[in-house]
Amino acid sequence: MRWGIGLALLFAAPLLQAAELKDLRVWDGPDSTRVVFDISAASRPTVFTLANPDRVVVDLSGLDAASIKRASRALPKGFVKQIRSGPRDDGIRVVLDVTGSVDAKSFELAPNEEYGHRVVVDLVRNSAASPGDSETAAPVPAPAAVPPAASTSGGTRLQDKPIVVAIDAGHGGEDPGARGASGLQEKDVSLSIARKLALLINTQPNMRAVLTRDGDYYVGLRQRVEIARKHQADMFVSVHCNAFTKREMQGTAVYVLSDRGVTNEQARWLANKENAADLVGGVELHGKDNDLAAVLIDLSQSATMEASFDIGSRILRSMGQVNNLQKSDVQQAAFVVLKAPDIPSVLVETAFITNPHEEKLLASEDYQGKLAASIFTGVKGYFQTYRPKQQLVEVSPRFTKVATKAAQD
Repeated sequence: MRWGIGLALLFAAPLLQAAELKDLRVWDGPDSTRVVFDISAASRPTVFTLANPDRVVVDLSGLDAASIKRASRALPKGFVKQIRSGPRDDGIRVVLDVTGSVDAKSFELAPNEEYGHRVVVDLVRNSAASPGDSETAAPVPAPAAVPPAASTSGGTRLQDKPIVVAIDAGHGGEDPGARGASGLQEKDVSLSIARKLALLINTQPNMRAVLTRDGDYYVGLRQRVEIARKHQADMFVSVHCNAFTKREMQGTAVYVLSDRGVTNEQARWLANKENAADLVGGVELHGKDNDLAAVLIDLSQSATMEASFDIGSRILRSMGQVNNLQKSDVQQAAFVVLKAPDIPSVLVETAFITNPHEEKLLASEDYQGKLAASIFTGVKGYFQTYRPKQQLVEVSPRFTKVATKAAQD
């Protein structure tokens, strides 16, 4: 009996051993700061904010206090100006001294191929805070000018609008994407190609590029789409590298949204009609029955999908001059970043980072430039055929009758 108890205690010992904080990383983005705790086992955090001075407290239970020293290795970035830590009850407490009032949101991530257990804390500037609450507060933009109302004698006409292309560099920050055998990361390659593509677009008259991220930080998938819509983008191009378990897999592929993705997104917009007024040319959907709203959204999505296939085909043909094609036709998938119902969207898998030959090419600045140029050729070709228009209101000149001297006499 004693032997049985001893063996049970022996096997139970590892289960009772405290987890360790293996690393702490800080990622800085333009609108938020992400703090990531790498831990050896799952741990549920308690996160809260304090003021005077502003700080964020993260309590992690079940962690070995001896691993506190690893927290001090992280370099403060973004909203985080100092990191302090110490033991607390059965775990540790990490205090993030921040530059101003922030909102903190935390969640846990299960292990993947790249990392083990993680606790993620996202810091976003408190929307209720006044600009003076922080030395890094962004200036409040001036309100847009309101165009004058048209007179009844005026009319409308269409003119070419400035072309805006949203370029989405896949992954970023805590999400490295795929990795090649040499250590090359998809997030770095996609950002480099995206920047080169943006430069090409910005050299064209009446064209402007918007990057969904311009640094090594993570942007949520739907947030990327919202950035494009905020800038009234006429096209959305997401840049990625492909990966597969078989090293011999190679080639370029271009994707648009799948039919299933279209259906799912239509249902999502119907459930959030108050946010969808500008989806169908400003037609107010609130208060209309679902059948009419579905018809309006379907019309918008049909036109968008047709344009997406056109753009994808042009990009695919152009990229075929630079690399072998994995598929000769545009493919369809339910990628979240392709789900803007009112913006033609494509996702470009430039090459396989898991293929030794293509990984070497992807690491080359010269080859990255060729890939960017081939994407640009397809983008430019589309807009040479279909130029986006904007409606202008023309106001007829008003004439004032002036009495002549003879009439006055």
